[in-house]
Amino acid sequence: MLGSIQLVGKQIEQVWKVAKGLKIPASYRNIDNIVVLGMGGSALGAHIIKELYKKDLGIPVEIVNNYHVPGFVNNKTLVIASSYSGTTEEAVSAVQEARLKKAKIVVISSGGTLAFWAKKNKIPALVFPTEFNPAGSPRMGLGYSIFGQIAILANAGVLRVTSYEIQKVLTTISIYEKTFGADNPEDANPAKQFAGKLLDKSVWYIASEHLCGNAHVAANQMNENAKKFAGYFVIPELNHHLMEGMLFPNTNKENIRFVMLESDLYDKRVQKRYAITREVLEKNGISFVSYKCQEKKALMQVCEILLLGSYISYYSAILEGIDPTAIPFVDFFKEQLKK
Repeated sequence: MLGSIQLVGKQIEQVWKVAKGLKIPASYRNIDNIVVLGMGGSALGAHIIKELYKKDLGIPVEIVNNYHVPGFVNNKTLVIASSYSGTTEEAVSAVQEARLKKAKIVVISSGGTLAFWAKKNKIPALVFPTEFNPAGSPRMGLGYSIFGQIAILANAGVLRVTSYEIQKVLTTISIYEKTFGADNPEDANPAKQFAGKLLDKSVWYIASEHLCGNAHVAANQMNENAKKFAGYFVIPELNHHLMEGMLFPNTNKENIRFVMLESDLYDKRVQKRYAITREVLEKNGISFVSYKCQEKKALMQVCEILLLGSYISYYSAILEGIDPTAIPFVDFFKEQLKK
């Protein structure tokens, strides 16, 4: 697990190189919307991209965590079928529906059923190696997932991403690998400090705008790696309901801790809401910790928080004395489903 976090930069570098050989037909540029099919860790990249590029994407993006595609899917829909293993049954089912609707399909996987199906049907596929994800967990192969899908959208003419940006991403990843990594002692390591403060707590991430996808990722990793009851909320939406949900049960004060992901890039009105939200939490006796992004660009902040969340979940597992890679209940569920 530690190796997978340390190798995120290598994942990005590798998938970007592989994607250069991906040929996407010119007809794929004639689209009205994008639908990404994926479950669990295989969908996390899409959540990051949707929030990060919300202002840049000129067409809507929908993420489908199900067996079926939306009714609007047609020959002007770009469907990205994302499955790390290539065998996720929901994605395999939904992509076949998408083909019947004549959608423009691209597959991204490490192999499996989807890669075979794409090759058989002459559908573009980004099939990536997995040597830089020794844990083998989709949730820890996000360098492949995020930047593989960014590469697909760039090749399809939906996004413009420069080589300079990718080099800057790799530099940023390297910086925060040192900041949050295992070799940096706790007194200088925010990820280790946060993990200590989150011990024995239910963890709830709070984020806004371009970092909403990161909050989703961090909560997912906390669930699977640290086996914690964790989730996320978004400001300003939470200010319209969650403020009144702090009182009960009475154990909230002992059991819950929020992690606030803050940024100077947020709308000024949103930034003001963070300060007031902290006041409300204090009035309710609910504890929280805050992290302020150091990077100045949205993409780099996403990379910064990606490393932070991954390391917090890893250190949280270590503090609980558990293996962060094993997912016994997910494995049990899949075995029962096969019967």
